[in-house]
Amino acid sequence: MRDFVDAVSAWVWSPALVYLCLGAGLFFSIMTRFAQVRQFPEMLRLLVGGRESKAGISTFQALAVSLSGRVGTGNIAGVAAAIGFGGPGAVFWMWVVAFLGASTAYIESTLGQIYKEVDEGQYRGGPAFYIEKALGQKWYGWVFALTTVFAMGLLFPGVQANAIGNAVDLAVGGGAAVTTPLGVTTWPKLITGCVVVLGLGVIIFGGVKRIAHFTQVVVPFMALIYVLGALVIVGMNYQAIPGIFGLIIGDAFTPMAGFGAVIGWGVKRGIYSNEAGQGTGPHAAAAAEVDHPAQQGLVQAFSVYVDTLLVCSATAFMILITGNYHVTGVESAVSGGTLAASIDPNSPAFTQMAVDHVVGGLGAPAIAISLFFFAFTTLLAYYYIAETNVAYIKRTLHIPGLMLVLKLGLLASAFYGSIRAAGLAWALGDIGVGLMAWLNIIGILAIFLAGRPAIRALRDYERQQRAGGRSFVFDPRALGIRGADFWEKRLAENGDVNARGERR
Repeated sequence: MRDFVDAVSAWVWSPALVYLCLGAGLFFSIMTRFAQVRQFPEMLRLLVGGRESKAGISTFQALAVSLSGRVGTGNIAGVAAAIGFGGPGAVFWMWVVAFLGASTAYIESTLGQIYKEVDEGQYRGGPAFYIEKALGQKWYGWVFALTTVFAMGLLFPGVQANAIGNAVDLAVGGGAAVTTPLGVTTWPKLITGCVVVLGLGVIIFGGVKRIAHFTQVVVPFMALIYVLGALVIVGMNYQAIPGIFGLIIGDAFTPMAGFGAVIGWGVKRGIYSNEAGQGTGPHAAAAAEVDHPAQQGLVQAFSVYVDTLLVCSATAFMILITGNYHVTGVESAVSGGTLAASIDPNSPAFTQMAVDHVVGGLGAPAIAISLFFFAFTTLLAYYYIAETNVAYIKRTLHIPGLMLVLKLGLLASAFYGSIRAAGLAWALGDIGVGLMAWLNIIGILAIFLAGRPAIRALRDYERQQRAGGRSFVFDPRALGIRGADFWEKRLAENGDVNARGERR
C-alpha cells in the first residue's frame, strides 16, 4: 500500500507541477504588476474594516478561516520534512513560493468573490463555481469538487490528526499499547483522537458562522504565541543568525541531485502550508461580505505572507539555529544537523527537539499544544471547504443526507488518522494537494486567457483608489465580466447603496 501511494504521489508531484506552481506565481505577479508588494498597505487597511452580514462573514473572519487552513501541521511537521528531505535550502524555496504564490492567491480568491452565489442564506464559492461560470465547463467544476471533497473530507484530516496524535504521544512519553479494530496504538493517541472528534463535532454541526467565530479568536492568538516563542529561541542564539541565512541561501542552489530535491521539497511543502494555487483559499474568500471582489483577493494574498514568512520561518529558524535536524538523500556540502537519521522528518520531532534544546523539558509539550490548535483549526477549514463543494454538487445531484455523510466521514478520518503511520498520512495528503493544485492552476490560467476577470477587477479597484474613494462599487458588466450573477443582482437591487447600507 505504501509503495503504491508513494508511486502515485511521485507521479502527481512530478517536476512539471513544481514548475507550474512557480511559473503561475511569476506570471500572475507580472500581470498584477506585483500587487502583493504595491498593495501591501491596502492589505493591512482592509484587515480592520468590514463586518459580517446575515449571509456573509467579515473580512477578518474570512482571513481567520483561510489562515486556519493554511496554518497547520505544514508549519511545524511540514517545514521539518522540507528540511529533512530537501535540506536547509528548501526554506528559501518556501519563501519564493510564498512571494510568488501571494499573487496566485489574489487571483483565485478574487475569482471566488466574483463568481460566488447565495445558497440557503449564506455565500458559497470556490474553484468549482468559477470554473463553471467563467469557462462554461461544468464537468471540470465537478471534477474539482469531487477531488476536493475526497481530499478535504478523507485525506487531509488524517494528516492533521496524525500530527496531533504523534505530538501528544511524544509529549507524554508514549504509553501502553492498546489493540483496537483499527490496529495497535497507544492510549495517548486513542484519547487524543476521541478529544479531537468530540471538539470537531460540536463546531462543524454549528455551520460556517460558528467556525468563523471560533477561528477569529483562536487563529491570531495561536500564531502570535508561536511566533513570539520562536523569536525568543532565535534571539537567545542571535549570533548564529547570519550563518543560518548563509546556510539557507547557499544550500538553495545545491548542484546536481540536491538542487532538484531542494526545489521540489521547498515548493511541495510551501504549497502544502500556504495553499496558494491549491484552490482552498477561494472558499473562505467567497464567504466574506465585501464591497469589491479585489478586497478579499488582497486580504488572502496577505494570509500567504502570515503563513510562510512568519510561521513557517519561525519553525525553520528554530530547527536550523539549534541544529536539531538531519538531511536524508540530498547531495549537499553544506547540509548537516545533529539528529540521528532514525528520527522521522515527517513528524514534529525536529521542532520539539529544537525547543527542548533551549528550554529543556518543554519542547515536546509546547509543540504538542501548538500542533493541537494549529491542526484542529485546520480541520475546521477542511470541513468548510468540503462542505462548500458538497453544496456545489447538490445544485445538480439532489441526494438527501450528503452533508451528514460528509460530517461523519471527516470525523472518522480524523479519528483514524490519529493512529496511522505519519509517512503514509503525508503521502496521501500530498496526492490530494497535488491533484487540487493541478486542476485549480490550469483552471485559473484558462480563465485568465478567456477574459482576465481578476485582473480587470484589480484595475477597477485601483482606479477607484486613485479617485480617493473609500467606498467601492463593483459593476461586472461595465468591466466586461460575464457570469457574475450575484454582483449583477446586488447592483440592481442596491443602486447607489453599498452592501453595508452606506450611500456611495
